[in-house]
Amino acid sequence: MRQDLYYLMTQALVEAKKAFSRGEVPVGAVLAGPEGRILAKAHNQPIALKDPTAHAEILVLRKAGSACRNYRLSGATIAVTVEPCPMCMGALINARVARLVFGIHDPKAGAAGSLYNLGQDDRLNHRVEVITGIMEEDCLALMKDFFRARRKKSVTEYPGEVPKWS
Repeated sequence: MRQDLYYLMTQALVEAKKAFSRGEVPVGAVLAGPEGRILAKAHNQPIALKDPTAHAEILVLRKAGSACRNYRLSGATIAVTVEPCPMCMGALINARVARLVFGIHDPKAGAAGSLYNLGQDDRLNHRVEVITGIMEEDCLALMKDFFRARRKKSVTEYPGEVPKWS
């Protein structure tokens, strides 16, 4: 299982690098079915799509749901480079994703253990197994590189961006 998680995270990093190259915050996500086959890949695109919900996790859930012809993705594993926000964790719970794997914690918006722990909240009707720290150094380096480059550019070029990782 460990080897599969590293493979999934490697693919999520490929997606995150696509976001980076397009000026989006470099978050990538890959969703695999219960048998381990990749069903969908996506990266952040809120700027390109002019859509605040176009996070990598939401986009990968949409693609996988379409591919499976079902909004329920029971038994699926999602690998994401950064801990999901509350919106994305809510979507993972509603989709009945079994397992979340992520590289780095997000202390300002993380909803899988950092700020909130939605996937383990007994008041909700589904639990998500959470595995953290997979390829953490690679995920952190990408995020640091992105925000370091952003700080060198003018604030007017990227309004609304708040660097979280220094």
